[in-house]
Amino acid sequence: MDYYQIAALLAFLFPLAFSPGPGNMFFAANGARFGLRATLGATTGYHIVTFGATFLIGLGFSSALAAAPQAFDAIRIAGSLYVLWLAWKLGTAGRAGHQEAKAASFWDGAVLLILNPKAYVIIALMFSQFLVATSNVLQVAVISVIFTLNNLVAFTLWTTLGDWLGKTFRSEERARYLNATFGVILATVGVWMLVS
Repeated sequence: MDYYQIAALLAFLFPLAFSPGPGNMFFAANGARFGLRATLGATTGYHIVTFGATFLIGLGFSSALAAAPQAFDAIRIAGSLYVLWLAWKLGTAGRAGHQEAKAASFWDGAVLLILNPKAYVIIALMFSQFLVATSNVLQVAVISVIFTLNNLVAFTLWTTLGDWLGKTFRSEERARYLNATFGVILATVGVWMLVS
C-alpha cells in the first residue's frame, strides 16, 4: 500500500471507529467505572481478536460467513445478548444486594469482538474497497494492522473520556448513578444490535 491508499483507508475508518458503538461504549463505561489502567486486559483481548478476525476475513473468511447467513444471525443475537448482560452487570454494580463490579477482563474484550457481527461487516466492507486483485498476504496483514491500531486509538480515547467522567463520580452514590447511566447506554446499544 502506498501513502495515498493508507490515507484513504484511515479516512474510511475514522468515522466508523470513533463514533459511538458497542465497543466504544463498553470501554467508555469501563473507563468511567474503573479507570484507564483497569481496562488494559479487555483492550488487549479485544484487539488481539480484532487483528485475528480482520486477517482471516481478509483471507476470505467473509465468503464463508456469507454462505452461512444463519451463523451470522446467531452471532448477531449472541452478541446483542452478551452486550445486554454486560450492561446489566455494569448498571447494577454497587447497589445493595449485588456484587461489586469488576473491571472487564481479557476474555470480556475478546468475546465482545467475537460476538460483534457489525465489526465483521465493517471489516468485509473495508477489504472490498482496499484489496485489489493483486493483493497478497502481506497487504492483508498491513490493512489488518492499520484497522486494529485505528480501533485501539479510538477505544483508548473513549476509555480516557470515560475515566475523566468517572473521576467526578468516584463516590459510592455517584458511582451508582454513573453505573446505571452507562448500563442504560450499553443496554440501548445491545438492543440496537439485536434489532438492526
